[in-house]
Amino acid sequence: MQQLAGLLTQYFGFDRFREGQQQTIEQLLAGHSALSVFPTGSGKSLCYQFTATQLPNLTLVISPLIALMHDQLAFLQSKGIPSASLDSTQTKEESQAVMQQVRDGRIKILMISVERFKNERFRRFIQNVPVSMLVVDEAHCISEWGHNFRPDYLKLPQYQQELKIPLVLLLTATATRRVQKDMALKFHIAPEHIVQTGFYRQNLDIDLIPAQGQDKQALLRQVLNDTQGTGIVYVTQQKTADELAASLQQSGYSAVSYHAGLGNEVRAAIQNDFMAGKTRIIVATIAFGMGIDKSDIRFVVHYDLPKSIENYSQEIGRAGRDGQPSRCVMLASLDGLHVLENFVYGDTPEPHSIQVLLQEIFSNTVNGEWETQAYGLSQVTNIRALPLKTLLVQLELAGAIVPRYSYYSDVKLKWNQSLEQIAQALTPEQQALFSQVAQQTVFKKIWGVPDFERLHQQGVDRGTVLSLLEQLADRDCITLETKGLTEVYGVRTELLTPDMAHTLQRYVEQKQTSEIERIATMIRFFELDRCLNHNLARYFGDQNAPEHCGHCSVCRGNVLSLERNDSNQVIDSLDSDMQAAKLWLLQKLSQEQVTPVLITRFLVGLTQPIFTKLKARQQSVFGKYEETAYQQLLSAAQAS
Repeated sequence: MQQLAGLLTQYFGFDRFREGQQQTIEQLLAGHSALSVFPTGSGKSLCYQFTATQLPNLTLVISPLIALMHDQLAFLQSKGIPSASLDSTQTKEESQAVMQQVRDGRIKILMISVERFKNERFRRFIQNVPVSMLVVDEAHCISEWGHNFRPDYLKLPQYQQELKIPLVLLLTATATRRVQKDMALKFHIAPEHIVQTGFYRQNLDIDLIPAQGQDKQALLRQVLNDTQGTGIVYVTQQKTADELAASLQQSGYSAVSYHAGLGNEVRAAIQNDFMAGKTRIIVATIAFGMGIDKSDIRFVVHYDLPKSIENYSQEIGRAGRDGQPSRCVMLASLDGLHVLENFVYGDTPEPHSIQVLLQEIFSNTVNGEWETQAYGLSQVTNIRALPLKTLLVQLELAGAIVPRYSYYSDVKLKWNQSLEQIAQALTPEQQALFSQVAQQTVFKKIWGVPDFERLHQQGVDRGTVLSLLEQLADRDCITLETKGLTEVYGVRTELLTPDMAHTLQRYVEQKQTSEIERIATMIRFFELDRCLNHNLARYFGDQNAPEHCGHCSVCRGNVLSLERNDSNQVIDSLDSDMQAAKLWLLQKLSQEQVTPVLITRFLVGLTQPIFTKLKARQQSVFGKYEETAYQQLLSAAQAS
């Protein structure tokens, strides 16, 4: 106990642990994997940072955001703890230097995104590195019942086993009891090794202001005028972010919009200005926030409805991390409810698309193997990238497909030295292999392409060739370029049955139902007549929050009641618009592709691979009904 406190001061300069940190660290150092659920901004990262200094080998950290990695690396390096990341902002030379330092045992903590495991070069590299601990940040992404489920995270337990990593630490701020159990089960973490600290934050004032039928911009300006300091205004759509920021600027406010539609450099500059206090207000979609470690955010305003209670909690959790009073305001109305629900409906693959997927795998399986590239498969099946990835992971879990390896379909190289000079730097065994590769590389002017097929016939497999080429590229003997990531799966075709199609369909429909229910649960939460802070804490399993916080709108006697307009609107132009959409789609697609669901998605303006290909946005009725209830339009499309 005393020893840990001494090490904390020695390494980090802190005089004491925060709640939950010491318990987590002691469990890990005793050899027990752990799940830690701490509120945003309460020091989750220190749990792995401290533990890593006491473990013999590398600590591998899965982090969902580059900005988050860079912030944490800056902190670790300021404390003299050797750490690095492998990420897409690096040059090839920088990545190679990091990998060499890891091989040499000079790095204690390596941060990567989960997608890095798809890189065959990284997988070959990490298999030869002893790893003491796997850390998963934002670990709720592992659970299908979590609010930010990412299918790639489902494979992490498998990677842990393959790499024989003895310890796992899962970190999250937002996990309900159900999600916690699901996460712990996937990594065999015992219930007694789940560490949850208090969720309630007494400095956050939750204020739900009725905005139905009100001038929302006027309400927002009133909040901004009544509140000092910097803050974030959250909206659902990119266009709202741009329009609202422009309107605030015209009214004399220091405001900038931020969303995924902006380039990386633009976003980084906006974020830096906000962190430095040069910009007062960021008007943002949910693309902004994860990894924003600014302690003096004084207000978070939800101009539109958040996506879920989990998202709401995560977003307001960015306010007041310095413990000072901060405002969390929602301009509450059901105006954007249909837009939120439509995002969910747009992600659910149709039965027809699932059948196309299974047929595509079946037809293209040769000698028990199937090769695919994500973009092309999405186009063929008309399934969006994320749900498509989810279906492939479900097929993996059902044993129908097994990931074998991935490779770049396009590999090209150029010599930076003469063949004699390159050969001299190799062992005799490697020289023989290099001679084969050089003979079977076909050059067009400067760049050459290895003939993997011919090399395979000569008994040299692709992995061996790539391994040699990567070593040569590391030594700058050659320049190597790879693109066209191709996934190769082993396939049990006997499992690609109509039953499997039904199973997958049930799965996506259950997910749709649970996501729509998540939105309904959130609406019910906002209309509670009991303390909001107390109920928010209870939702995440904290039973110790006060029953009456005294700093939420309900405790002040203002219970929110949201007006519902449940009766279906009668839209005069709907019949003619629906016929126009149907006719246009039938001109472009086969009759079996033009389903009531597809017509509905066209009218609502939900992006689908097929719409992008057909340039559907250019049609006047595309997206005309984005604020209309999806189910109402679907019923009309089924009846037409």
